[in-house]
Amino acid sequence: MSALSDLRALSPQQRNAVVASFLGWTLDAFDFFILVFVLHYVAQEFSTDITKVTIAITLTLAMRPVGALIFGYCADRFGRRPTLMVDVLLYSILEFASGFAPSLTVLIVLRALYGIAMGGEWGVGASLAMESIPERSRGLVSGLLQAGYPMGYLLASLAFWLLFPLIGWRGMFMVGALPALLVLYIRRSVPESPVFEERRHRTGNSALLATLRHHWKLLLYAVLLMTAFNFFSHGTQDLYPTFLEVQRQFSTATVGTIAIVYNIGAMLGGITFGMLSERIGRRRAIVIAALLALPVIPLWAYSTGPALLAAGAFLMQFAVQGAWGVVPVHLNELSPDEIRGTFPGFAYQLGNLLASGNATIQAALAQSYGGDYSYALALTAGIIAVAVALLAGFGVEAKGVRFGAAKTARRSEAKATV
Repeated sequence: MSALSDLRALSPQQRNAVVASFLGWTLDAFDFFILVFVLHYVAQEFSTDITKVTIAITLTLAMRPVGALIFGYCADRFGRRPTLMVDVLLYSILEFASGFAPSLTVLIVLRALYGIAMGGEWGVGASLAMESIPERSRGLVSGLLQAGYPMGYLLASLAFWLLFPLIGWRGMFMVGALPALLVLYIRRSVPESPVFEERRHRTGNSALLATLRHHWKLLLYAVLLMTAFNFFSHGTQDLYPTFLEVQRQFSTATVGTIAIVYNIGAMLGGITFGMLSERIGRRRAIVIAALLALPVIPLWAYSTGPALLAAGAFLMQFAVQGAWGVVPVHLNELSPDEIRGTFPGFAYQLGNLLASGNATIQAALAQSYGGDYSYALALTAGIIAVAVALLAGFGVEAKGVRFGAAKTARRSEAKATV
């Protein structure tokens, strides 16, 4: 209850920053997951196989570090608020354009460009929110922010269930232009980060490069951690609808319903473990959530009926996104003040780059085992759950570090929890 009280105690400006960051990530995820639901139908229209279409997912993920670096630099140089507006507008335009792709090649190029825009949103939005709220609210807000990702997946599920039979895969992408309206809300209601305002004129390109070089070990650790995290999420999400459609041969309505169920589990998991991390620490919360995924694998990947699969998927995403619910606050607390607009998102998206081949690897693995997506999903989930737990458990954290503090004070606070 104290965490909820802290959330209610936020000022209107602080709540607006949290809402804008949440919606930015929600709508970004919505646009990304539209392609996940229509892989099969895109392959049919362009007379190819699903594995080739997943190259579009691979390139979207691979280009995200470019966006994280570009938009992160702009956020550290010009402010979180204007950068977030430009980013949201750009990914909305590229999503809309994807609906007009005349060939698979053009679609893949558009999705690669979309990946640049998508790569910028998370880091900029998370830094804006985390720098705008009190320290005691970080865990809960972290879970809420990360819940935006499964919320976007949930909205894509609903759109696929309700709209796909009427508008087809091209129309689905056109619906993805709606997030552009969020720019109006940000412009009207969201103030700039107070931490950024305090040091508005102190960060430039040289500061970015010098700070990254100085903290290269921390960056390397964060990238390895986020590589495991991205394999964890994408390895349990991206091909799951395809598994339900192709191997279990469920209808569009059934696939959409199961997706709704597991995304509700994901949102609950993110919020639960985000709040829990405020009590037990960031690393412990991540380890517990990751290990909870292991006993769920048989129910999630090898059940045959829709009810059991829905239950397994709910529990799996509760665990996966439970671990993810700690990530926004964890990376922002580890980040140097001078480059908080860049560091969390860049580390996250470099991890995405290293994990970007997941969908193609899983699809090829399934095909090599006679179309057995269950095996590909289970193998990935089991290995990566353990990797996430080990990397987080033996890593570092800086829970409660004061943003904007002097460097010496910040280092001493961080060391207390490492």
